[in-house]
Amino acid sequence: MSNNPNNLSGESTISTWLADPAGGPVFRAMLAQGGQDGESLRPVSKMALNRLVQVSQGAFTQEMVDALVLRVEAGDIPVETAAQAPVEASGPETPPWVEKVTTGRFSGKTIIITGAGSGIGRATASRVAREGGRVVAVDISAERLADFAASLPEGNIVSVSGDITDDAAVAAIVEAAGERIDGLANIAGIMDNMTPVHEVADDVWNRVFNINVNGTMKLMRAVVPAMLAQAQGSIVNVASEAALRGSAAGAAYTASKHAVAGLTKSSAFMYGPSGIRVNAVAPGPVITNIEARFDSELGASRVRRAMAVLPDPVEGDALAASITFLLSDDGVNVNGVILPSDGGWSAA
Repeated sequence: MSNNPNNLSGESTISTWLADPAGGPVFRAMLAQGGQDGESLRPVSKMALNRLVQVSQGAFTQEMVDALVLRVEAGDIPVETAAQAPVEASGPETPPWVEKVTTGRFSGKTIIITGAGSGIGRATASRVAREGGRVVAVDISAERLADFAASLPEGNIVSVSGDITDDAAVAAIVEAAGERIDGLANIAGIMDNMTPVHEVADDVWNRVFNINVNGTMKLMRAVVPAMLAQAQGSIVNVASEAALRGSAAGAAYTASKHAVAGLTKSSAFMYGPSGIRVNAVAPGPVITNIEARFDSELGASRVRRAMAVLPDPVEGDALAASITFLLSDDGVNVNGVILPSDGGWSAA
């Protein structure tokens, strides 16, 4: 007979596991073996346990999920002290957001999406493809692109691997798109190492600006002629909360995202009368594979203090919802906007 009355599985959320009278002690015991506790997973508590396997980069494995389920079913529940038990929640758990695909929203449209191999870019490319669009999926990694394309065998996906800062690669992207380009989502980007300006190294500054600003500009410059010729098009850049405030990152990343915001607004002003909308989203905390390093003691102390008021991070599909709205005809009357998609961080 099963001792798993709540049917805990890999599809159950982390918060469900931690709150369960059987699953909680088992899960916390496993975390304790790695020197962690349930509180360390609070930012991702709404995530399914199986999803944690995908985003933990090997730190949490499918074998560990299977072992948790088997231990609960076997009734092997460790006894916890009062200090180990979780604090009771003060209210009901917020229902998880469920993506709702709008069939045909991008039918007949060709959309270029950079960073399509992972994170926000992959989620956006997937959403556009599932909503009927032809996706020109761009990423530096051919392997990641192949994995993405394989995940949507029915999708109309053209994969182009290349460096968005390289003119030849940009030309290849535009050639793959063909004569008509209806949309561009500039999502590829990198983080800095949280260094303030007196500590920032030239190589960090130049690399962050080259990818985040130059790459964004080069692709915009490349697609605008086709959009002008058809008197229609939508460009969505990914800025950041760091484009709106000074407390979200180091000097290089913050300055680069402010530049993206300026590039977006200037282009919206220039091309709006020609039928081209240019907007940006400013994400808050998102679960991606972009590494954020703290190479500065001063930067770490200042930014981590500001992070105390961060909302819980979301997965890429939540950002894809915002990006595809702006890309689509649903955003018909929106131009020159830097849209915070941050769970309310910008309101704090």
